[in-house]
Amino acid sequence: MRLFDPHVHMTSRTTDDYEAMAAAGIAAVVEPAFWVGQPRTHVGTFEDYFLSLLGWERFRASQFGIRHFCTLALNPKEANNPRVADGVLELLAGYLAKDGVVAVGEIGFDDQTDAEERCFAAQLRLAREHELPVLIHTPHRDKKRGTERTLALLRRLEFPPELTLVDHNTEETLPLTLAAGCWAGHSIYPTTKLDEARMVALVRQYGPERIVNSAADWGVSDPLKVPKTVAAMREAGIAADVVETVVWKNPVRFFAQSGRLDVAEPARVDQRALFEGNSVLRGQPARVDPA
Repeated sequence: MRLFDPHVHMTSRTTDDYEAMAAAGIAAVVEPAFWVGQPRTHVGTFEDYFLSLLGWERFRASQFGIRHFCTLALNPKEANNPRVADGVLELLAGYLAKDGVVAVGEIGFDDQTDAEERCFAAQLRLAREHELPVLIHTPHRDKKRGTERTLALLRRLEFPPELTLVDHNTEETLPLTLAAGCWAGHSIYPTTKLDEARMVALVRQYGPERIVNSAADWGVSDPLKVPKTVAAMREAGIAADVVETVVWKNPVRFFAQSGRLDVAEPARVDQRALFEGNSVLRGQPARVDPA
């Protein structure tokens, strides 16, 4: 079974992580643009970040047989920074048209400020203009109110729920997301958000329809949480077709709405390839898959 991690910040992970993910069956990932741990002070740093997601990170993933896609956006946390917010919104229009961009995201709320809502609405409009789905971050604090406010904004702007993936759901917010007709993402982490057992319980209660799960970022997290959740679902007796729907078919179906998702064939590895003259090997023997 091929696995898809639809929300993993690989820029912060190592090549060892890519190697382990590929060995565990992960064949495709989506890396959303987000906050990098400290405030950025110039619009140009966002441009370099976007270019790295479209270039170097896509190359790094390919060296281990993983297809890498990304979503681009001004993240909710930095929507509150007037030094960069409007400039990044202007910058986005040119990047959302690029190959490999499968959604606008992460967008949404963090502290649930008026500035965040303004940027959220502006990026929903950009998504409509570019005919892209959206990946929405729900806040870690006061999550239920943030989810309700998110869904209200989507309704007010008449953004199609079938093009909307509301992420970081919990037991409290999942019923709201599904009732709105949106896709529902879940983050599986070692000690925060959800764990494998809670994810299993949600799949048992709600079924697999419009549900996906994912991990990890630059904090304490585990890039193998998708395969570990697969193991937990199997151990709990969840049917193989349900498992495959959650960890492959659903993310493929959602992001394919961009028209830019190509996962029909496994990625072929050729570690002799270079990116801007760089290799990930550091003197190791190159792996080359048969043509």
